[in-house]
Amino acid sequence: MQAIVKTNFNFPKQKSLYVGKVRDVYNIDDKYMAMVVSDRISAFDVVLPKGIPFKGQVLNQIASKFLDATADIVPNWKLATPDPMVTVGLKCEGFRVEMIVRGYLAGSAWREYKVGNRVLCGITLPEGMVENQKFPTPIVTPTTKADEGHDENISREEIIRTGLVSKEDYDQLEKYSLQLFQRGTEMAAQKGLILVDTKYEFGKRDGKIYLIDEIHTPDSSRYFYADGYEERQAKGEHQRQLSKEFVREWLMDNGFQGKEGQKVPEMTDEIVNSITDRYIELYEHITGEKFVKADDCTDVNARIERNVTACLNSL
Repeated sequence: MQAIVKTNFNFPKQKSLYVGKVRDVYNIDDKYMAMVVSDRISAFDVVLPKGIPFKGQVLNQIASKFLDATADIVPNWKLATPDPMVTVGLKCEGFRVEMIVRGYLAGSAWREYKVGNRVLCGITLPEGMVENQKFPTPIVTPTTKADEGHDENISREEIIRTGLVSKEDYDQLEKYSLQLFQRGTEMAAQKGLILVDTKYEFGKRDGKIYLIDEIHTPDSSRYFYADGYEERQAKGEHQRQLSKEFVREWLMDNGFQGKEGQKVPEMTDEIVNSITDRYIELYEHITGEKFVKADDCTDVNARIERNVTACLNSL
């Protein structure tokens, strides 16, 4: 199947289109949003030159399942998933921060720790930790939400002091984030996985906070296999993981970290197909269901337009 890397629909009552790194978000009459999850893939805040077939479907369907499974914790934006690659929901005014919850010292947090930094987003980390070690309790390490370029780490105090988010709202965002992470941890454990870290985004509509965007997908989260975790830690070995980190590691191994002057390594068909396989593997592990590829029609864009238009006309 051809990867969908660009869309340009004209839905009923469409007002605007926002193209993100992965998602194309259509504003419908300032009331709703149709979020098309493309097959684009980004790493180090750079969109890579080739799309990954079925990645959009994987992300959209995982997010949809977790939005349904956490709606008792916090209201969310989702109204319907009319197409395997699309969610339609309420339009909210997004907060200008992303809430990162970390249960383990991994990824960028470990890279900071390894070079001697012991304060992350205003939180002092314990001495003597090793890569992928569990924190005594999960920590919240927010980032700014950049329209372009890199998101930046920021502390709770700085967010409130600069007025990015009010203290009342931030306290609620933090509470929701930790509750969502706890639910995600429990659901992952049932499938033999460890939810290592993840990000949540929130917005407001009519004065009420909603969970928006994706949740607990391999683009927004890191998972380890629970089986063998302790043994690998004891031996100082790498953990077996299901996340986008393997893409970042492949890029780093080939001299790319999104820095100026660096070139993205060649994405061969073999690499692209292996990334598709890993995304499907995560879907099946985290949902416990077999991944069913959307009908391999010749014109996926026509399918999306037909399905979303029907949904919008029913609202």
